[in-house]
Amino acid sequence: MCGRFTLTTPLEGLRDLFGFEERPNLAPRANIAPTQDVLAVRADAEGARHAAMLRWGLVPGWAKDLSIGARMINARAETVREKSAFRRPFAKRRCLIAADGFYEWQAREAGPKQPYRVARRDGGPFAFAGLWEKWRDPSDEGASVVETCTILTTAASALLEPIHHRMPVMFFDEADFDAWLGTELGEQQAAELFSPREPSPLVVYPVSTKVNRVANDDLSLIEPVEVERSSGPGNPRQPNLL
Repeated sequence: MCGRFTLTTPLEGLRDLFGFEERPNLAPRANIAPTQDVLAVRADAEGARHAAMLRWGLVPGWAKDLSIGARMINARAETVREKSAFRRPFAKRRCLIAADGFYEWQAREAGPKQPYRVARRDGGPFAFAGLWEKWRDPSDEGASVVETCTILTTAASALLEPIHHRMPVMFFDEADFDAWLGTELGEQQAAELFSPREPSPLVVYPVSTKVNRVANDDLSLIEPVEVERSSGPGNPRQPNLL
């Protein structure tokens, strides 16, 4: 799954990568959490890309309130076409969610789970495959529209499998951006996009358990830490750090 991520890249670097003209007011974030606003990139009918801040946790149009979004921060790529909450967004409302790292937690024999950060080797930004939706409070005729989103997940790559069996669907280049935001997405093309990205562009390293608290959101969270390693019986296999 993907439950926390980072976006510390300056705005100009994001505009260069994704090709949008807007200038949202972004502060470096080291611990983005569900129900918070995230930077998404969408394409209009002419293919031009635009940035928007969307609430993380997709809320279907038929939902009675926003609370359901906290349970829809991720959508499984394998079943996204089948689920009523995601079927229409997959067909009509795909987006890129900007990031430059994400966290996963590995269970240990004793003590709390150990968090790891996954990022590009060069530290640059990338995109998660996202879906977005519109929602309006049905109990309030004057309510404004809320735009929400979810992150697609797929089976973990060989690099990440020792930590968690799932990982976000990640895109690194213009060809993938265009394919995901395009109006037509065939089944075979979708399957190729959903396959785990090769681990070569990525590094994974342990970080402080301070990331466990949503209130903590400073750049010290992305710094590597030392963790005790053990290969004894019952201890989880450690990832190969690159």
